[in-house]
Amino acid sequence: MSIVTKSIVNADAEARYLSPGELDRIKVFIKSAQSRLRIASILTENRESIVKRAAQQLFQERTDIVSPGGNAYGEEMTATCLRDMDYYLRLITYGVVAGDVSPIEEIGLVGVREMYSSLGTSISAVAQSVRAMKAVASSLLSSEDSTEASFYFDHTIGAMQ
Repeated sequence: MSIVTKSIVNADAEARYLSPGELDRIKVFIKSAQSRLRIASILTENRESIVKRAAQQLFQERTDIVSPGGNAYGEEMTATCLRDMDYYLRLITYGVVAGDVSPIEEIGLVGVREMYSSLGTSISAVAQSVRAMKAVASSLLSSEDSTEASFYFDHTIGAMQ
């Protein structure tokens, strides 16, 4: 839920107008919209490259997952791994656009540990894949944009640990 929606819902629940502090936070949110949209565009436009480069890094560091019996062994399982990486990158772009981690949490992090555990997939490897995507994405962004995007990557990684 964006800061705009949260502010309105909270004010309405209390049958009051938005406070000066809420209006200031909304003003900052609106001013940062161009930056957030630019970041999301760069991540979206480069998603295939980000996922591919991050996967290469992950597979070099975690040979256990691409070895026989590993969760990314063989073409089909590798494709599944890449699909999941793309999924988390997409969720991160949702968070960036919203300026809030709620979309990431509500869509993709509820029950993530339990799901991967039931599949026999190492949650630490999934977190490592997001960490690798963060590194690749950061190399495509300005320092300021990288700092903004890192918040959403770090939130996702933290939820998996």
